[in-house]
Amino acid sequence: MRLLIVCLLFAGCSTSYLKYDKEERLRQNTEFEKQVVVKEMPPAASLTSADQTQAQILVKPEAKKPIIKKIKITKTKTNILIKDEKPKSREPSLENADGFDPGSRRPQVDPFVVGEKVVHSVSYFGAEAGKLTLQLKPFVAVNNRKSYNFYMGLKTSALFSKFYSVDDYVETFVDFEELVPHVFKLSARETGKLVSANSFFDNKTLKATFWEKKYTEKSGEEEKKLAWDILSFSQNAFSGIFYMRVFRWDIGKENSFRVADDEKNIIFKATAVEKVKLNTDAGEFNAIKIKASVVSRGALTQAGDFYLWISDDDRKVVLRIEAEIKIGKIVSEIIEYKSGL
Repeated sequence: MRLLIVCLLFAGCSTSYLKYDKEERLRQNTEFEKQVVVKEMPPAASLTSADQTQAQILVKPEAKKPIIKKIKITKTKTNILIKDEKPKSREPSLENADGFDPGSRRPQVDPFVVGEKVVHSVSYFGAEAGKLTLQLKPFVAVNNRKSYNFYMGLKTSALFSKFYSVDDYVETFVDFEELVPHVFKLSARETGKLVSANSFFDNKTLKATFWEKKYTEKSGEEEKKLAWDILSFSQNAFSGIFYMRVFRWDIGKENSFRVADDEKNIIFKATAVEKVKLNTDAGEFNAIKIKASVVSRGALTQAGDFYLWISDDDRKVVLRIEAEIKIGKIVSEIIEYKSGL
């Protein structure tokens, strides 16, 4: 969502992208590359339980039995029996555990299928501003950890590009087992500026590092580096739009998870408001309308109402987004859908 909102706050009157003969060097980051190794995984690694479906229908697998760790029952001197150890609770405690096996970070039904592609038309003040693409690319290995490859891209329409041109994309790699992000890599090509950014969450040491290299006609090359402590099981600014799909969204119930961004640790909260029929250019969907907010330092922070509509099924595809910003409202709605493998 950060990509969607920020990029559409335009200013300027140019109609072309900025060109820079040292762009390749701008996008290199040796410090990041020393810490992170990303490798493609063989095609077989992209197969998940969801690939066993028929005719694009996701079949919910039989719920697994809770795993209970057995320990030997012995009789003590006081004749007290030691009982079996209870299953470990899911972490962190602020996240809803419904739909997850006891102690597990994996959902019982995986909503993510490699090859899924969702395209939205984004409008601002009633005019088409561009297209937003949400995509699940083949798995990658990040420092030898199997990871999802979530892609977001935004490109302005021909009309909107007369005011400000945007061709941005970001890839974020999320651990398959723990569902926490390792990395995001952002590339931005816009009117008057080029940006290359990398973020690394070291989930062992709970340290986040962010690098940004930017070139503008006015200031030339600029660099920025941020480093801060994060809380365990935090999402980054881009993985959250995908991560929210792992939860059950029962009407009236709230889901929460941690987000770390820009040297801040915040909490994303959202409540399912109602079930609706949503008519779109991609067809009619049974949908769940969700109202979201962000909590920072214990106080509610909102720029305005923020709503999402997801499909009312096991995939929980993002169908529509409405976000009130300082000037006007952005609406993003599905126009194309490919379910994946």
